[in-house]
Amino acid sequence: MTDRVRAHVFVSGRVQGVYYRATTRDTACETGVDGWVRNLDDGRVEAVFEGPEGDVRDMVEWCETGSRAAEVEEVDAEYGEPEGEDGFEVRW
Repeated sequence: MTDRVRAHVFVSGRVQGVYYRATTRDTACETGVDGWVRNLDDGRVEAVFEGPEGDVRDMVEWCETGSRAAEVEEVDAEYGEPEGEDGFEVRW
């Protein structure tokens, strides 16, 4: 478990109402990354990814495109120590 990392990500642009959260969940599950994703009141999407460093970095890179209908303007990611996320969920 020592190779696990955590990325706390904020995505801005047209990322709400375009299946961004659902697609993030599906992609994270396929990748084997744990964490969660949710919409923020200011129009951004917030996500946390935990897992092997390469997989987490792949998810952060994936966020730059997101769902097919999304128009991502910016992705801010901060890396840190994992906090024990288990599974992946869409939060409300």
